Amino acid sequence: MRGFLFHRLLALLPVLFVVSIVVFCLVHLAPGDPVLVILGNDASPGDIAALRQQMGLDQPIMVQFLHWFGAVLRGDLGHSLFLDTSVMGLFLQHLTPTLALALYAQLIALTLGLAGGVVSAWQHGRFTDRAIRALATLGMSVPGFLLGLFLIFVFAVQLRWFPVVGYRSTNNDLLLNLWYLTLPAVALGFRIAALIARMTRAVMLDVLQENFINTARAKGVPERLVLLRHTLKNALIPILTICGESFAGLVTGTIVIESVFGIPGVGSLIVDSIERRDVTVIQGVVLMITVCYVLINLAVDLLSYFADPRLSVEGAES
Repeated sequence: MRGFLFHRLLALLPVLFVVSIVVFCLVHLAPGDPVLVILGNDASPGDIAALRQQMGLDQPIMVQFLHWFGAVLRGDLGHSLFLDTSVMGLFLQHLTPTLALALYAQLIALTLGLAGGVVSAWQHGRFTDRAIRALATLGMSVPGFLLGLFLIFVFAVQLRWFPVVGYRSTNNDLLLNLWYLTLPAVALGFRIAALIARMTRAVMLDVLQENFINTARAKGVPERLVLLRHTLKNALIPILTICGESFAGLVTGTIVIESVFGIPGVGSLIVDSIERRDVTVIQGVVLMITVCYVLINLAVDLLSYFADPRLSVEGAES
């Protein structure tokens, strides 16, 4: 186990190093000068040169990268050029709404996806199976922002069951927070639910063809237990992988949904930082998002390692 974890962590280092190079280059080679954004186009050349020297932008790009990456290794992501606060503090402040939205969306996706996949496999070839597959295809096809606008129009504007936009902290009222997050969570999680449903159906249909399933049925095991205890349990590994990857995608891909529903998460922070050309925030937040994505995938690998004894044996042998 320790060897497996050590090799997985060791493999993450070159990935994060390459990502840091790409992020730094994309931000600094993009059009636009943060100095002009701060001072305005009417600033004098002397003021521009002084601020560029103060920010270290007058140095070669390689020197700038080495200074920035050295600070990152010490846990210092820098300070915002406009908000006069640390990038790490901004990231943690905006991470709470994003995590709350991602967890709620993942819960909805798991509930709908697993239930839909199990029922579809159980009713294989029947009308219910075809209806669930059609709904899953629709869920895979409709963009999240379009579904979000539809949900706002129907359930917020017409029926007035939910607020149009906004966010409430969990410190005030958990139910109020869930009420505000329901529509964006559905819009974000519906596509993931469709993916989980299709994967669950496909894997369960394969497991249902195994001999031990026929043996369980021959022994008189109720169909409900055959589906849940024998079939679904043996189909959890690929489903777990899909859930982990989808959750990592939810955490890192909420930019559009947060913009549509006015949620002050990490996505909104990135959009605002791009608009004001706050390069230190863009670099630091994108790098932290990548770290979160990589760590979530590592956690999924560890869960799969524990869930499947065959992986444990292979890891011990290697």
